[in-house]
This record gives sequence, C-alpha cells and structure tokens, in this order.
Amino acid sequence: MNDSVTLHGPYEISADPARVDAARVHQWLSTDAYWALGRSRAKQDAAIAGSLNFGAYDGRSGEQVAYARVVTDRATFAWLCDVYVAPAVRGSGLGTALVGAVRAHLEPFGLRRVLLATADAHGVYEKVGFKPLDDPGEWMALVGQ
Repeated sequence: MNDSVTLHGPYEISADPARVDAARVHQWLSTDAYWALGRSRAKQDAAIAGSLNFGAYDGRSGEQVAYARVVTDRATFAWLCDVYVAPAVRGSGLGTALVGAVRAHLEPFGLRRVLLATADAHGVYEKVGFKPLDDPGEWMALVGQ
C-alpha cells in the first residue's frame, strides 16, 4: 500500500504522510481520545514525524475522517497506536477497514510482532486478527516518562 489508496465505501485510506491533517489529528486526540488527552501539539507533531501515518478521507470532500499511527523498525516490531475515527463516521466499519489497511501495509516487512493497547475497542482489532497476549505476564512497561 505504500502511499496508495484503499477504498472503503465513500472513504479513501492512504499512507501518504502529506495528506495527514496534523491540526485535526491533534484536536481529535488531545480533546477526545482517553489515551492522549492534553497532548501538546508539539508532542503530537513529533509523534507524527517519527511514525508511519495512515488517514481515512471522505472521497468527495477530501476531509480527513480517521487516523492511525504505527511506530516500527520495519524489521521485527511495530506498535499500532492513536487509532481514531471521527464520531460522525463511527459505526460504518471504517475503523476496521483502517486497521486492516495498516495490517496489509505492514505485511511485507515480515514483522514478528505488532502490538497495540486498547481499553474499549477489542472487537475492532479482533476482526483483523489481533488477540490478547497469550502470556501478558511476560511483558513489562516503563511508564510516565
């Protein structure tokens, strides 16, 4: 999928970083995403710059309606994060389509693991093959930097 477009109904899903509306993404995440509330614009811009970015866009207006970000070494590991679908288009299957497009984009890298964390969207991710960790006790985190 490099920078190509995947279609989901009237929406285009693209990995083209030039299409990302950074101001809109920041507004969504910093005000409406429980995991990123209060995130500064500078911090969000740095996250975008250091990641693979995916957007979903209204095919008629070009307006961005969803976002996802992947932190990866492109060889062994990836972290899927900041998945957000605008409230007006939720329930259309766009979130599942976006995550599916991300997964397809990552497949050629031959990654050993793609991880994510979610408090409330397990069903979305299960539809594209994610499952709970077999042994979460193996994992540790350094939190609150």
